[in-house]
Amino acid sequence: IRNIKIGEVTSGTMSPILKKGIGMGIVDSISLKESDIININIRGKIKIARLVKLPFYKNGSLRF
Repeated sequence: IRNIKIGEVTSGTMSPILKKGIGMGIVDSISLKESDIININIRGKIKIARLVKLPFYKNGSLRF
């Protein structure tokens, strides 16, 4: 597994409606595609995330 910086998280929070962590960031789109799984560093802890295009929540359904 490679540990390469591909971008940066710009914002994030816990969603009370979705009961999940949500966030936005800027990533190198050349090497990634929608639904790719990446690792993100949140205050020193590595978490798994899935890339989705905005809006990730629309008309009552999540884009997973």
